[in-house]
Amino acid sequence: MTETTIKAAIEITNPTGLHARPAVKMTKLAKTFAARVQLAFDAAGPWIDAKSVVKVMALKAPKGAVLHFSANGTDAAEAIAALSDLVRRDFDENHEGVAANVGPGHGA
Repeated sequence: MTETTIKAAIEITNPTGLHARPAVKMTKLAKTFAARVQLAFDAAGPWIDAKSVVKVMALKAPKGAVLHFSANGTDAAEAIAALSDLVRRDFDENHEGVAANVGPGHGA
């Protein structure tokens, strides 16, 4: 069976960017795939291991940054689809709850 390299580029729309919680979610998801998954700010690299939480957190990617994914392996397409979807969903963070807990009278 031939291994295929799949690539995608996704803009971060999460208001707080790719901070600690999203980095952990991303690396945990990447580790569920056999494919070699890499991440970069630019399509030309430099590329980092998307399964390393330390390396992903070190990117400090802000809102508006474009993440470039590259995956190589038998499940590369599934890995790229899942990771792209996670970024599109703002890493499943609830931004409404953050805004609702600001200011006097929150939780009333």
